[in-house]
Amino acid sequence: MKKALFAAALALLTSWSAYAEAPSVRTVHALSLLGEPKYKPGFDHFDFVNPDAPKGGTARLSVPSASFDSLNPFVVTGSAAAGLGLVYETLMADSLDESSTSYALIAESVTVPSDDSWVEFTLDPKARWHDGKPITADDVVFTFNLLMEKGQPFYAQYYHNVKKAVKTGPRKVKFIFDQAGNRELPMIMGQLPVLPKHYWQGRKFDAATLEPPLGSGPYKVAEVKPGRSIVYERVKDYWGKDLPVNRGSYNFDRISYEYFQDDTVEMEAFKTNKFDFKHEISAKTWATEYTKETFPAIRTGAVKKELIPSKLPTGMQAYVFNIRRPIFADPRVRQAISEAFDFEWTNKTMFYGQYTRTESFFSNSELASSGLPSKDELALLKPLAGKIPDSVFTQAYKAPSTDGSGNNRDNLRKAALLLRQAGWEVRDGVLTNKQTGQKLSFEIMLVQPAFERITMPFIQNLKRLGIQAHIRLVDPSQYKERMDRFDFDMVVETYGESDSPGNEQREFWGSDAAGRTGSHNYIGIRNPAVDALIDKVIYAKDRAALVTATHALDRVLLANHYVVPMWHLAAFRIAYWDKFGRPATLPGLTPGFPTIWWLDPHKAAALKAKMP
Repeated sequence: MKKALFAAALALLTSWSAYAEAPSVRTVHALSLLGEPKYKPGFDHFDFVNPDAPKGGTARLSVPSASFDSLNPFVVTGSAAAGLGLVYETLMADSLDESSTSYALIAESVTVPSDDSWVEFTLDPKARWHDGKPITADDVVFTFNLLMEKGQPFYAQYYHNVKKAVKTGPRKVKFIFDQAGNRELPMIMGQLPVLPKHYWQGRKFDAATLEPPLGSGPYKVAEVKPGRSIVYERVKDYWGKDLPVNRGSYNFDRISYEYFQDDTVEMEAFKTNKFDFKHEISAKTWATEYTKETFPAIRTGAVKKELIPSKLPTGMQAYVFNIRRPIFADPRVRQAISEAFDFEWTNKTMFYGQYTRTESFFSNSELASSGLPSKDELALLKPLAGKIPDSVFTQAYKAPSTDGSGNNRDNLRKAALLLRQAGWEVRDGVLTNKQTGQKLSFEIMLVQPAFERITMPFIQNLKRLGIQAHIRLVDPSQYKERMDRFDFDMVVETYGESDSPGNEQREFWGSDAAGRTGSHNYIGIRNPAVDALIDKVIYAKDRAALVTATHALDRVLLANHYVVPMWHLAAFRIAYWDKFGRPATLPGLTPGFPTIWWLDPHKAAALKAKMP
């Protein structure tokens, strides 16, 4: 009897314990990794839009130094046209004035457990494809499986921890994860673009195509001139036009993208009113071409130019080593080459002092490491001792610097010492490996001609060390094909980061991505210590833990000298023909053109009088 009572009590206790520990579940209209979303349930529109913005007109944009031969942005094959995101929609929509926060779009609500082991989306019954058919749970499951099987390799890596997608009702889809605790996974599932199952069945998905696709977004493809231009037209009966996330947005009847192979031709086209808006990325062009003397329309007021502060993390732009190449296997060689890049002289001479040297992969954010590791960072780093550079514990990373005079002797002396320590010596004026006799010679592959003038002084400094480097300028299609196959020695690459890094870090630096064709691990990093720190970032239990883990990852990436850091600007340089209206306060993460701007008829009429 006592045994039976004891067994019953134990069963009851076990049952109660399991019940008590079961994760709680909540259904919400928004997800955020930074606390509570700014906009509460039932909100009318975002603060950064004009909900009564007029509709109409055309927004004309340019695409520099590029071409396109496909309208399928989801596969490796072909170069996809700009603007295709206007055609497709995701389950949830990002807010432009909040980092790492998204709100209901195709999904009217989202359900998540407290342990983040799965996420379930309930679709909006109003959601429709452009052909009028409803967006269904079957479409979502079909999309996920299709992208995992035939999409760009990025998807398989990004959704690596998703075991399966399950239809749980006519309008419900559940994504089940292989482990709990990944706070970012529910949100990145909300970023899933949804494709129409009935359209793609019977079509070849993993191929380039110029057939206008079927989508559900605010625009559809209207005109295509392969490699030259693409035009989108607003869907008049767009199902989501009155959703809170869309009110005041997508105001132009037409949006066009004109392609230019040459940056100079593009600039001259802008000056002669061939397109409306330019986000300028060249410091030299900004300083010399947007003046009253060189641009008559600026003198008359027909064109406005602005420098708008940015709250967007600037990430890392850099010369990137392909460490699959034996000559770059030794970090001392990579550090020596980094010493040969004179940023201060380059910034003063070529950029008119506009830039700041980048010294973090997470620059312009609280995620950027600085100083020596904190106590919490050391708790993550000490178990990796012997697998990461000793300098992580003893030195704060500092990019090589000069006085800007062009005299880089001290840095080159340091570089020469590092190269000798790594087993290289100068023979007949050429740096040669003492053991193998291999020459230290490599190619810097570029796709943007503007980088040639920046790279030439770098090459001259390398030559003083006995290093033979040369430039190879290739067209965009060849560049993409070679990048996908990791067929390069060094390139210029930009790693964009958000305020809440997560699964994409595996794609950038993870060992699994290093050997996968088409991945973004261009460097070729296969480092268990880096993999371990990426997991700490992905499975951080809260914001404080995420910041700590990201600092630790940043330190290890920097200390391995995988890249030669370049520069960043915490602002947007924009210029536009003065015929537009825009909200009084722009979101800090983007200038918002053309999404939240509109054509102002009064300004458009007045513009004619200002034309030079």
